[in-house]
Amino acid sequence: MSPQTKTKVVAMIVGSAIIMQQIDSTVITTALPQMAISLHADPVQLSLAVTAYLLSLAIFVPISGWAADRFGGRVIFRAAIGLFTLGSILCGLSGNVAELTAARVLQGLGGAMMVPVGRLVLFRSVEKATLIATMAYLQVPAQLGPVLGPPIGGFITTYFSWRWIFLINVPLGLLGILMVTLFFDNPKEDTRRPLDWIGFLLTGASAFCVMYGIEAIGRGHGGLLVAFGLLVLGFVLGALSLWHLRTSKHPLLDISVFRIATFRAAIYGGSLFRAGAGTLVFLLPLLLQVVFGLSAFVSGSITFATAAGSLSMKLTARPIIRRFGFRNVILINGVISAAAISMCAFFNPQMPEYVIFVLLLIAGFFQSLQFTATQAITYADVDPPLMSTATSVASMTQQLSRGFGISTVAVLLHLSLTWRGATALSTADFKVAFAGAVAFALLSLIYGWVLHPDAAAEVSGHRRKPAAV
Repeated sequence: MSPQTKTKVVAMIVGSAIIMQQIDSTVITTALPQMAISLHADPVQLSLAVTAYLLSLAIFVPISGWAADRFGGRVIFRAAIGLFTLGSILCGLSGNVAELTAARVLQGLGGAMMVPVGRLVLFRSVEKATLIATMAYLQVPAQLGPVLGPPIGGFITTYFSWRWIFLINVPLGLLGILMVTLFFDNPKEDTRRPLDWIGFLLTGASAFCVMYGIEAIGRGHGGLLVAFGLLVLGFVLGALSLWHLRTSKHPLLDISVFRIATFRAAIYGGSLFRAGAGTLVFLLPLLLQVVFGLSAFVSGSITFATAAGSLSMKLTARPIIRRFGFRNVILINGVISAAAISMCAFFNPQMPEYVIFVLLLIAGFFQSLQFTATQAITYADVDPPLMSTATSVASMTQQLSRGFGISTVAVLLHLSLTWRGATALSTADFKVAFAGAVAFALLSLIYGWVLHPDAAAEVSGHRRKPAAV
């Protein structure tokens, strides 16, 4: 097998792991009522199983890079799939809420290791010139997962049993372990770093508090005072963890990676854009089902257009970025993507469904192009010794930014509803929420603006023409 073919196979394996993890984080939501009946529990109690998975992801992602450096990417990636599969089996066999929650934590541990370590192995094996094409392979499943999760969960729950939502992962996990054994290399660092336990505890506790606070606000669990208190505590612990990482001899995360201009711009700008564009997964089904009165199936069929748009981007991202360069693509396409988000605010029940589908198809293309450009430039100038930190930080910020964006627009919906003195959501409330999403997307352009015109030219292949004399 040629190196290029092997790289594509590895990219597809990692992409499959991403879509499995993404689907599993959302598939449970539509099954909660049936699960509550089966487990003799309240649906609100069962939502703890959803939160437990996300919290486990947030806590264990920072340690993934160290584990891959210490034991090798293939070993950790294979173990992560094994843990995820074992957690899926235990979820399917759960007899009460406590067992389900514990199994979801185990699933989250596997998922936390699976995605960043898979990316780490992949990025260490590809040439910079093929990085954009590689990111396109990974971006499509990342967008498909959140869209496919709810309809798949609803279909399996309706026609089979909610337990098959988890048990279906077993053959996929076993196949993944086999494929990783056959095609993955096992790169690891020659010098063994001791585990920074203090750094792990501080970053994990900070991520836990921030993510739980975000989830509490977004889902309306508990009081807002408790949620904001957790956010404040999370940011305080985050500041302490940054101080420790700067002063530790063997830090869990080497934050010197933020001295790289392209990485810094991609993390900050990409997080803001993801906070805005990532809200469509939450807002569109709510708008189509609650306000327009469409069925879950019809709503899912329409919102699938964003994922279909991202598929068409896979073949065009590389020539577009080569022609215009990262900076121009991030700036111009960022404005187009923000406009695409804003047009969702003008959807109304009288608009033909096929028109909404086509508009979302176009929106999905431009958003996926923005994600691909941002993620490719994230790793463009990162040297191999810093790659494990880079993948861990990127995975962690992706989780936090998406949750932060959804929580923000959920609060905006509630505030608009309260301001109008109404009891049911209307298109007016969604205009306010979409405005918040657009604001996030536009703020991300600040970090694209400060990029050098030839930023990451080795990856994009873009070179400016010399000025005429």
